[in-house]
Amino acid sequence: MNTAVRRSDRRKPGIIRLFFRSMLLLGILGISGMLAAICCAFLLKPPPIQVEQSTVFYGADHSVIGEHHNGQQRYWEDLENMSPYLVQAAIAIEDREFYEHNGFDLSRIASAVATNIKTLSKSQGASTITQQYARNLFLTHEKTWSRKLEEAFYALRLEVHYEKEEILEGYLNTIYFGHGAYGIEAASRLYFNKSVDSLSLAEASLLAGVPKGPAYYSPFSYPERAKERQKLVLASMEDTGMITTQEREQAENAELSLQPPGQLADDRTGPYFQDYIEQLLERKYDIDPQLLEKGGLRIYTTMDPELQKKAEKWVRLEIPKDSELQSALVAMDPQSGDVRALVGGKSYEESTFNRVTNASRSPGSALKPFLYYAALEDGFTPLTSFRSQPTEFKVGENNNVYAPGNYGEIYADDFIPMYEALAVSDNIFAVKTHLYLGPEALVETTKQAGITAELSPIPSLALGTQNVKVMDLAAGYLPFANGGKKAEPRFIQKIVDAEGNVLLDTEPETKQVFDPQKTYVVTDMMQGVFDVSMDSYTSVTGRSVAHLIDRPLAGKSGSTDFDSWMVGFSPQLVTSVWVGYDDNREMNHSQEGQISKRIWAQFMEEGLEDELKLAFSPPDNIVKVDIDPETGLLASEECGASRTVAFETGTQPQRSCTEEIEKEESSGAGSPENQKEDELPEQEEKFFDRLKRWIQP
Repeated sequence: MNTAVRRSDRRKPGIIRLFFRSMLLLGILGISGMLAAICCAFLLKPPPIQVEQSTVFYGADHSVIGEHHNGQQRYWEDLENMSPYLVQAAIAIEDREFYEHNGFDLSRIASAVATNIKTLSKSQGASTITQQYARNLFLTHEKTWSRKLEEAFYALRLEVHYEKEEILEGYLNTIYFGHGAYGIEAASRLYFNKSVDSLSLAEASLLAGVPKGPAYYSPFSYPERAKERQKLVLASMEDTGMITTQEREQAENAELSLQPPGQLADDRTGPYFQDYIEQLLERKYDIDPQLLEKGGLRIYTTMDPELQKKAEKWVRLEIPKDSELQSALVAMDPQSGDVRALVGGKSYEESTFNRVTNASRSPGSALKPFLYYAALEDGFTPLTSFRSQPTEFKVGENNNVYAPGNYGEIYADDFIPMYEALAVSDNIFAVKTHLYLGPEALVETTKQAGITAELSPIPSLALGTQNVKVMDLAAGYLPFANGGKKAEPRFIQKIVDAEGNVLLDTEPETKQVFDPQKTYVVTDMMQGVFDVSMDSYTSVTGRSVAHLIDRPLAGKSGSTDFDSWMVGFSPQLVTSVWVGYDDNREMNHSQEGQISKRIWAQFMEEGLEDELKLAFSPPDNIVKVDIDPETGLLASEECGASRTVAFETGTQPQRSCTEEIEKEESSGAGSPENQKEDELPEQEEKFFDRLKRWIQP
């Protein structure tokens, strides 16, 4: 019995010694492992701390108009640009000892281990901000011991190679806040529709509580839970001395306005515009699509967000909801070519096809201003006259008959001047001018203006029978609005990558292509489109919208059986509008033919409502004189009503209408309106001689 007791006593010290030796060995191995980890942390290169980020689109006013994020909203915001309340709240609730520890908090780890052993789970976490950032960058969120060891190792590497502020900035930019929002900037926009730099204490404390459980504490899904979590964050901030008791109470009681979830992700300003920019980035600027997808680019565009909304508004209001009719609109700055607004269809949700940049349609009479500019270059003046009457033209080697007609078969059956022919859109006058100049003149003029369509020199080109794009026609009108300069359409001002490097910085591309004096004369004639006082044998084509216009505007409408156009401008803005059917079916012009004009007029008026009502400024060597419409000579009170017309200096009439009256009275000649067709003015005889091979009497 005693022998057995003594043997048992001898065994006990051996077991104890073995336990302590094992613990010592584990300690040595642990310390060795830690030393090895520390050495590796120092020796290995710094781990990358950037993550995939959303590409953000900005308007010309630098407001956010959209983003490219593949369902995940990601941004990178500098720590110094974040609300100090947000930074304080994150540290208070997530890691009070952040600035003291070296990546992990041993006291928190010990407490968490004890809790997990007691509950036989891994539910209690002890991760510092550094560890959470390491997990966001490099690891999964599974709760395993091996993952936690890796997390600690990466945290150590981050602490060795980066400053605390860099780690905190990275953490706040990568943590998940629910509903697809990664990082505090995305969360701030999602929940409060504002940038992180303007978050209040109440807003910051609410957001700081979400990452603990984005689904559980979502302010959208569970507002009461989010509120309780916010109170805990505020209490932690008070405990650490970051805020006062009064500030805590005020923040707890503050009313918060939360935006509906998903609003930013689904609501781009100008989706057709942004889609086209993405195409340009790859096709024109050779930007890697992956960089657009994940590289955190900042794309500064030329869009005016308010103007864009007004453009979308008027297309939406004027196109009947139950109709398959479509529309397209583009507005540009005439001085720079910057595209300020673009609407590629009546509904992006129904059709993403961009009719501004991809569809080609016949412009009809909207092409005539280019014809009359070419005519001025050939010696015409606004008073050059042709007879408006049904006319057949023999064209081509086989003398094929071409017999265009005026809209509604309405003719003056008399001579009309060019300024009136443009205002009322007389087709006979246009074709006679086109054939007199030679069809190549119009083709060349459109090319000079910037229209890229391959147009053929055929007789019907004067009436716009060949297709052009909405964007092309708007660009072609820029020289009329800016004194004769061609301007390349510009969509992008600048592109900056996630590190702040400028990848692209563009400047407006302009070139003088038209004579400023002749350009101004055409512009002056285009103002007549809205001058209802000029109504004569038919109405000016802008009569239906003239009452909507309260500023100097110039323009030209155009129509075919399948298309309706209105293109025009002020000194500040050029806008092209098209309306028609995608399948080229005929339009009902009695009901649908004025829609393009209404969209254009109302958009121009509202879009420019905050701009000065500027008149078109004439260049040097332009003279404006009052003309007697009956004789085409200088006006006088004795002759009746007059019209002011712009001329290049030296091309205006030199005689007064009273001289003509006196001449007729002394010679006994009849009045001008009784003049016979073969009694042409000397200048018109010259034109008729040149045209006679085209005209079938």
